[in-house]
Amino acid sequence: MQPLTGRERIDNILHRRPVDRIGLFEHFWGDTLKAWQSQGHIAPDTDLASHFGFDIATCWPFNCIANLDMEPIVLEEDDETKLVKNGNYASLRHHKLHASTPEHVDFEVKDRASWEAKVRPLLTPERRRINAEAYRRARQAAAASQRFFCWGGINVFEQMHPVCGHEHMLVGMALDPDWVRDMVDTYADLTIGLMEILFAEEGRPDGVWFYEDMGFKLRPFMSPAMYRELVMPGHRRTIDYCHSLGLKVILHSCGFVEPLLPGLIEAGIDCLQVMEVKAGMDPLRIKRTFGDRIVLFGGMDARNLVANDTAAIARELAEKVPVLMQDYGYILHSDHSIPTTTAYETYRFFVDEGLRLGTYSR
Repeated sequence: MQPLTGRERIDNILHRRPVDRIGLFEHFWGDTLKAWQSQGHIAPDTDLASHFGFDIATCWPFNCIANLDMEPIVLEEDDETKLVKNGNYASLRHHKLHASTPEHVDFEVKDRASWEAKVRPLLTPERRRINAEAYRRARQAAAASQRFFCWGGINVFEQMHPVCGHEHMLVGMALDPDWVRDMVDTYADLTIGLMEILFAEEGRPDGVWFYEDMGFKLRPFMSPAMYRELVMPGHRRTIDYCHSLGLKVILHSCGFVEPLLPGLIEAGIDCLQVMEVKAGMDPLRIKRTFGDRIVLFGGMDARNLVANDTAAIARELAEKVPVLMQDYGYILHSDHSIPTTTAYETYRFFVDEGLRLGTYSR
């Protein structure tokens, strides 16, 4: 088989058609590119996707914060952190010296009454929630580089907890499920409404990539029964909409979400991305159980990359890639983002060895 473009390759993989090699993509912490450029490994005007030959490009064009008119309020600040109340009426502590997930400090929305009073009326699919220019530029750049272009963004689970926090959301699932159902319905409406506006104005992407971190170590955030009852209806609606446009759906989730996979597959996902090893996810087990129904993407232990342990990387790739690539159903990626502590040479080895093993015989 002649080499395919990235767009052709990922489209074929998502449809389980023959390809020349496995797909390739990666996420990085913000300072990794700067570090590798400063070390002379990557030219100052070259991005990571071009340098390593990634097959996918993404754009995250929606702003789902509740109050678009509210200027963030700095509540506290020191040399290292800043506590900010944002337009979701959530107070989050951000680190100033490095990229990281902010600390959740407080939420004004903690129950159905505060949700209905403060947030729900604001969540309408307004044109100003869409960065159409960024989407247009990213779509054009992906076409020029022949990469598979994904609209990227969060789905209903990741839209709820920034408003009320994980604790209040999960307690609400148990004690006031109708409140959570209303949040799910509202955010599904918002997502579909904004997609309708964007795609009508700027054209459809090649695929859709939803981010939904629904697990932590060895456990999902909710039981499979709660997922099916409360969250799955929102997933089904948004995924059905994407499928109605002919778009395949990649779903990202950190944490241990294997118990939720039957429901996620029933909701319609086409591809599961990341498969976090340290949380308990085993891509080989998932391949055996679910590999005939979904494409797999990731599942390579980032701890080996952080440790710059090329021997461990080689062993893991040799163990996993030949199995995961069967039936043209795998895209290479770590199970997390690559930080500055990973040496360029380590990641270069990971890519080169992974693609060597992941090339199909002609």
